[in-house]
Amino acid sequence: MEANFKLPVDRTIDYHSNNKPITSNIHDLWDVLTRQPDEKGGTLILLPYPYIIPGGRFREIYYWDSYFTMLGLSIDGKWEIIENMIKNFSYLLHNFGHIPNGNRTYYLSRSQPPFFCLMVELLAAKKGIHILLEYLPAIEKEYAYWMDGAANLSQKNNTYRRVVLLKNGAVLNRYWDDAHTPRPEAYKEDTHLAKEMPEPKAKELYRHIRAAAESGWDFSSRWFIDPLNMVTIETTHIIPVDLNCLLFFMEEMLGNIYAGLGQSQKAEVMMQQSVQRKEAIRQFCWNEEKGFYFDYQFILQQQKKVYSLAAMYPLFFSIAAKDDATKVANVIANQFIQQGGAVTTSNHSGQQWDAPNGWAPLQWITYKGLKNYQENALAKQLMQNWLALNESVYRNTGKLMEKYNVETYGQHAGGGEYPTQDGFGWTNGIFLAMKNDD
Repeated sequence: MEANFKLPVDRTIDYHSNNKPITSNIHDLWDVLTRQPDEKGGTLILLPYPYIIPGGRFREIYYWDSYFTMLGLSIDGKWEIIENMIKNFSYLLHNFGHIPNGNRTYYLSRSQPPFFCLMVELLAAKKGIHILLEYLPAIEKEYAYWMDGAANLSQKNNTYRRVVLLKNGAVLNRYWDDAHTPRPEAYKEDTHLAKEMPEPKAKELYRHIRAAAESGWDFSSRWFIDPLNMVTIETTHIIPVDLNCLLFFMEEMLGNIYAGLGQSQKAEVMMQQSVQRKEAIRQFCWNEEKGFYFDYQFILQQQKKVYSLAAMYPLFFSIAAKDDATKVANVIANQFIQQGGAVTTSNHSGQQWDAPNGWAPLQWITYKGLKNYQENALAKQLMQNWLALNESVYRNTGKLMEKYNVETYGQHAGGGEYPTQDGFGWTNGIFLAMKNDD
């Protein structure tokens, strides 16, 4: 069989750290993880500029990974590759109307958490406000993608693609995928899961699985009815707190850009949208009794019960009330902080986006969210625990990993549809960002 395929080369296999200091190793890895625009491959969507891949089995860009990778690139002064990556994402937005999960043709039916605005903000902080204007058309395209169909929703037809009209008239967002077939990149796993289902149920299952892939949290008990049974996945029935905080930030940024351009009517519409979203996030996702944010199951009209680090996004974007943030920080301290960092959820489900695993992007979201509300001691503890774990694994293996077991030193992270990968773009990025944060 292999004679019929040209298998791609994993260049990270041939790279060895040779006992370099961890920061020197990361600096050298940027070149190993860089791909040129003329790289070709059957399903690869060609991009006009060089870019960074995560590493390991991942040989293409991944959307939300790239923001956290950029944070480290900025510490190393790699602004040219940062700008090239942003240009690539802008190219995808203008050519496909959205940023796909990755630059593969089989990813075109979905996106990933919309971090493009934060990438642009990062570059604008370095190069000036004109960057915001340069990428305004791309930001507008991304917002239109996520809000497609919102104007036509009614209480009778209250969902369309990624938008949901709730009972109080608020429009919030969900993860979605335009296809309802097994994922080409995980065909065997998906068809096995649906093997005894009638076709309509199988299609629904595939859509939920794909929507969870759009979330980046593939997979987590966040999306399940039964935390231990993936067949109960219900992603498209859930309003995720993290996604809606990202859309809030996009609305706020657009409003500010329009105001700066003197386009007061557009600015007012966007600011109104952001205020309504902020209020709706609190109404539907905040639980006063538990002092924590939860995803909202809009069909049953009730909050999900899974404690997850998605609850840190309202703190990361500074939209939580001070008292609410204090309560969230207490839950984080009591249920999430472990000797190696913060667990992703409090559930041990066997899925990779659950305990005992910790992931670099969520360490950063949690760390910065805590600092935004002067929870500095807890933020420092999280940072020290995470960096120490990264350094310990690096000393033992010469590698930085995609994810880590934060509960037990020396134990590998588990779960998922593939072995833990090394490389690794966003881990490298967040290590440098945390190490150099004021």
